[in-house]
Amino acid sequence: MALFDKCDEFSRWIESLKERREFFYLREFDPAASPVVSMGGKKLIMLGSNNYLGLATHPRVVEATALAVREYGTGACSSRVLTGTTGLHARLEKRLAEFKGTEDAVVFSTGFMTMMGTITALTGEGDVVLSDEFNHASIVEGCRLTGAEVRVYRHNDMSDLEEKLASCEPEQDKLIVTDGVFSMKGTLANLPGVKKLADEYDARVMVDDAHGTGAIGPSGRGTLEHFGMEGEVDLICGTFSKSLGTIGGFVGARSDVVTFLKLRSRPFIFSASPPPSSMATVLACLDVLEDEPELLARLRENTAFVKEGLSELGFRLEETVTPIIPVLIGEDSKTFQMAGGLEDEGVIVNPVVAPAVPPDSSLIRVSVMASLNTQELETALEKFGVVGRRLGII
Repeated sequence: MALFDKCDEFSRWIESLKERREFFYLREFDPAASPVVSMGGKKLIMLGSNNYLGLATHPRVVEATALAVREYGTGACSSRVLTGTTGLHARLEKRLAEFKGTEDAVVFSTGFMTMMGTITALTGEGDVVLSDEFNHASIVEGCRLTGAEVRVYRHNDMSDLEEKLASCEPEQDKLIVTDGVFSMKGTLANLPGVKKLADEYDARVMVDDAHGTGAIGPSGRGTLEHFGMEGEVDLICGTFSKSLGTIGGFVGARSDVVTFLKLRSRPFIFSASPPPSSMATVLACLDVLEDEPELLARLRENTAFVKEGLSELGFRLEETVTPIIPVLIGEDSKTFQMAGGLEDEGVIVNPVVAPAVPPDSSLIRVSVMASLNTQELETALEKFGVVGRRLGII
């Protein structure tokens, strides 16, 4: 019985959060990635999805996915290293390498496995991993599981990173790992600074471009394109669960590194292959991204419209060039009240509190999609004003 005592205590704590309306998790939305969703029979405007380009519901993408299901069935029913690799998996890996400007690429079943499995495969005892303090949990978990020494540097602080690099032994192999776009605040990593230090101290660089791929850069190729640094980073990683409309993840790197990961990364070897239909989804998303640049333009127009509207209402915003717009609140209770009030008014957002952000830095995380129309955005801004004034936030 004692084994599950913590579960009972946790459940009672969750119930207390629900009573205070401070629990905004595991809500049911149908369909979840659409501009307007249904929750309990009520229609709400979605400002909390990472479907930045709207590709998860794009007709071309949906049709390509359906065709793949009819041809390949619902799953590969094996690991990639045995009988779970199809022509679609191979095609997508080649396409991703071209898209990201690397020699080769490998597809994992999830983005979380991608980061965790890459770090643990490539680093071990005697090595040093240097990780930004705001990195995603998948990176943190990889750092926890590696046998390497892990040094966490202050967020985007190049002086702190250099100090930690300089204190490494010359013979130690060093890997710097950073998000390209930090998911809670939408800020960009200082990749030029990271690369400069990596070259100076003979370190490798790994970038998780989950929120940058499809949303950042002149043609949506990601954070490296934004900085004009394509081909300059050793490992460029990402996920399909944001702009690319499905589930899975990838690493782009040198061919020998990719081969090593395919045969040495335990999450790759011992996980079931992602469904062939998901590979078809991503291939179609990449086609649409290249064929319909107006989607990226629309995403940026929508983002600018929402940022300007929130600023004019008097909300405090974190500076960002991404479709992630953090509305700074500060107090956890006010943040939950804001999220609950917006939900009542027909708008879905994500409240973010510690430990996802530093204490007393709670915020409302707004995610903009290209598929939202002007009327929906205007309505959402109107509701922000109503709830913000009611709570004394603006």
